[in-house]
Amino acid sequence: MLSPFQAHINQEFPFLKKGKLLIAISGGLDSVVLTHLCHKAGLKIALAHCNFNLRGDESDADEEFVLQLAEDLELEVFIENFETEQYANEHQLSTQMAARELRYGWFHELADQLNFDYILTAHHADDNLETFLINITRGTGLDGLMGIPEVNDNVVRPLLMFSRNELEAYAKEQKLKWREDSSNASNKYLRNKLRHDVIPILKDINPQLLQNFEQTQQHLQDSKTIIEDAIVKLQKKVVSVDGTSIKLDIKKLKKLSSPKVYLYELLKDFNFTEWNDVANLLEAQSGKQVFSATHRLLKDRNQLLLTEINSEENDDTIPVEKIDRQVQTPSGILFFDEADAIFKSDKNTIFVDADLLKYPLAIRKWQDGDYFYPQGMKGKKKLSKYFKDEKLSLIDKEQIQLLCSGDAIVWVIGRRADERFKVSESTKKILKIEIQ
Repeated sequence: MLSPFQAHINQEFPFLKKGKLLIAISGGLDSVVLTHLCHKAGLKIALAHCNFNLRGDESDADEEFVLQLAEDLELEVFIENFETEQYANEHQLSTQMAARELRYGWFHELADQLNFDYILTAHHADDNLETFLINITRGTGLDGLMGIPEVNDNVVRPLLMFSRNELEAYAKEQKLKWREDSSNASNKYLRNKLRHDVIPILKDINPQLLQNFEQTQQHLQDSKTIIEDAIVKLQKKVVSVDGTSIKLDIKKLKKLSSPKVYLYELLKDFNFTEWNDVANLLEAQSGKQVFSATHRLLKDRNQLLLTEINSEENDDTIPVEKIDRQVQTPSGILFFDEADAIFKSDKNTIFVDADLLKYPLAIRKWQDGDYFYPQGMKGKKKLSKYFKDEKLSLIDKEQIQLLCSGDAIVWVIGRRADERFKVSESTKKILKIEIQ
């Protein structure tokens, strides 16, 4: 198996030969074989073992085994102990998911701190088939049918083309020792049920199951490539970026053969789960919105607006004292400077009569009922009407900040100044206010 493994590395993962590699090792057959193969192939490796403290003395014996293996092969080894059950309870996770989060979190932390280029795991062809079947039983899209990726960021799985039988045959031929995890014999977990009860039957029906599965995945990958190419072309037609929001053209989406499918492909990376609700936005009234854990999708006239949810955002008023020369706001930095005369004035710079201001000034979000006297116009105007006339989107309106003197609006920041504070012939002190 060593020769096919080396050929696979040379063809598919040549970058591993120059990298500093961290092998995730449990002490089981798969990771022990991966360690020996990488060691014999002359790759620069170190070992990382997690003790999840789930199996008492057995977990400790696994740790001792890995330490001895590292010593025998003269490899650097890292050990980390976790209180997995406590972590699972605190984060309301299954034990398996908790162990996964702890494991990969620590691996990535090690890689960042000690400059490992890649993290290697020992997933093989049987693991890939199990993952495929698990995803089918839970319901999945094309991505779920793709199984385990060989490369995912800096995580590499160089054994995915090899079966468990091949790994076991190599281990016995080389007289390798490994640890058996007693939990793998239990059918408590879905993966074990598939491994013990379902996959043996499928292999009995078709001994070429793994080879055929590999061909099927290649066909799926080819189909995925075609879909991705089509989505890239579609993005250029229906998607645009405006500041912090992404806009999707509803009229163009509705002309597609299956808008819901295209919306899924366009938005699947933003953690939405209620895809019927997402699709229904196309026919919804303006203002209707759907949330994921990280993003918001909002219907605004003829477009869908996608924005990231900012958990740190708040509605607090920011005070501005007379001595302040610059103030940080959600919209940028506000600068206050005395001026001898009015120079260039635009939407980001205004000049006001300093004596008309009542301190402390306040920077706040707009509210229903707010009104101001737009500079250059006669009379007052409600902000809601002003925004409508300016054709601001719902998200644009949410970002609006006001500079106020008492109850009066001095400036719709970055938009329009108020007539009541403008510089006149009787002005003695001019204050320049600028947003950057």
